[in-house]
Amino acid sequence: MQALLGYPRAVWEAWAGALAGVVTGGEPVVPRAALCPTARDVVFRDGTAAVYRFRRPEGAPLRRGVPLLLVPSMINRWYVLDLRRGSSVVEALTAAGIDTYLLDWGVCRDEDRYLTWDLVLERLARCARRVCRDAGAPRVGVLGYCMGATLAAIHAALHPERVACLVNLAGPIDFSQAGVLGELVDPRWFDARAVARAGNVAPSQMQQGFTALRPTLNLSKLVGLLDRGPTREAWEAFDALETWGSDNVPFPAAAYETYITELYQQNLLARGEHRVGGRRVDLKALTMPVLTLGATRDTICPLPAAEALVALSGSRDTASLRVPGGHVGAVVGSRAARELYPALVSWLGPRLDAASSGA
Repeated sequence: MQALLGYPRAVWEAWAGALAGVVTGGEPVVPRAALCPTARDVVFRDGTAAVYRFRRPEGAPLRRGVPLLLVPSMINRWYVLDLRRGSSVVEALTAAGIDTYLLDWGVCRDEDRYLTWDLVLERLARCARRVCRDAGAPRVGVLGYCMGATLAAIHAALHPERVACLVNLAGPIDFSQAGVLGELVDPRWFDARAVARAGNVAPSQMQQGFTALRPTLNLSKLVGLLDRGPTREAWEAFDALETWGSDNVPFPAAAYETYITELYQQNLLARGEHRVGGRRVDLKALTMPVLTLGATRDTICPLPAAEALVALSGSRDTASLRVPGGHVGAVVGSRAARELYPALVSWLGPRLDAASSGA
């Protein structure tokens, strides 16, 4: 009981709010963790999107490999990949000397309701070309997270000559294995076109779908926080993740309709029937090295949905690794720095280095 009394007032307010089924606001009593800690520069803008190049920290090795482009989801803010010190994919990559870029999709505007899936992939292709030009490299490695991994795989299949290697970090490929989310958008009771007719899909609409996966998630997170003890580190980790989790952005209506109908409902990508810009997306064209990283307790992207990429690709250099945690916790949780980041650097480093020499 004495340990519990050490918690700041904000924790008890959030606890009480969760019990009552409401979400409380307000600033935490303890200082917030510094979000997006890795220094970066904007090297390109395309509509609402921007491409960042992260600075190599002092003392980090200087690698000669081709650059790496990170592609996050369109419906969450990019900084989950650079959340805070010690919980950052970007920090681990740059510390290893990997020349790291990131595509920030930005926040779509009302008029972006007409941004189609094809136009989204055209934007990704332009950004990838700009990274190559900025780095003076013939190709680029691509790492996609969540929906960003789905987009990255499609881009790589359409432009295999430009992609040195591909990493799928918890991104669905075989949507017949999409689990509960697949059930939620089953065409028997879900009409994506009707949703899209109203305009961009609001963050609150999408968040309700994720909440339906685990209705007691907010309560369980607070119980977990209490279990870890009233430490500044525990509170900062909790607050950083909650800040990111509530910082969602709208999904362009036209792209949303295609994503739900053609991928979730019809599974055209895994079936080899998905088309972008009139071209069929053939995952067998993925002849570059391919890595799939899946989370063992992922309900948003179950392991079979992500790991299907290895079997469907045409690569001879493939690997599937499983890391502990859920869809987000595996990327920024307490075990990520010990398990995910070293595995990622170990796999990427040699392949990015080899690509620069034409191997």
